[in-house]
Amino acid sequence: MGRRATAVLISGSGTNLQALLDAARAPDYPAAIRLVVSNRPDAFGLERARRAKVPAVVVDHRAFAAREDFEAAIEEELRLAEVELVCLAGFMRILSAEFCARWRDRVLNIHPSLLPAYRGLRTHERALSDGVAVSGCTVHFVRPELDAGPVLVQGVVPVLPDDDAERLRRRVLEVEHRCYPLALALQATGRVRVGDGGVVDDARPGERLVLHPLLARLAANSPSFGNEPG
Repeated sequence: MGRRATAVLISGSGTNLQALLDAARAPDYPAAIRLVVSNRPDAFGLERARRAKVPAVVVDHRAFAAREDFEAAIEEELRLAEVELVCLAGFMRILSAEFCARWRDRVLNIHPSLLPAYRGLRTHERALSDGVAVSGCTVHFVRPELDAGPVLVQGVVPVLPDDDAERLRRRVLEVEHRCYPLALALQATGRVRVGDGGVVDDARPGERLVLHPLLARLAANSPSFGNEPG
């Protein structure tokens, strides 16, 4: 199987786009980033695409009276680039049910929480308010429901006592940049499939979870870790 032609849809700075561009530089990576689409003309991710010599276009949602017309313009760009797979990387527009149906199981999204927890915005603030011990990110197949769809890869990070939302955001972002290239590779190679119970990886079912190195260090420094009580 050749490298799968992939488009990345962005709205902002594009750090996850950069992670995908960096991964795709390896000749044995199974996906090639063929197009970057931004709905915002000022998105810095467009500059990242230019530096990587990847074609980039702006499809400004404000220029369209209806979402259907906006999505049709995006799909025309995908068609011209002969795109097979799509990655949403900080793309701040909700795709219609019709778009999701046409591209079913070919669109990935990354979200900064361990879905199904904390769908939507302000994920880090909400995690800190609830006092959770771990947080993380999720790469999932896109469905019409917000931040829903079968989970492909999750990355787990610790929540530390002195965390604020910005510290936690940066820690989660570290694993986002590892999870997204892994998820796209799994999808592009055809190793994974969406079954009735979620995503199935028949070859290596335990490989999709990514743990933050700090979790291992915290466990190693805990005298009670691994000991049964009593």
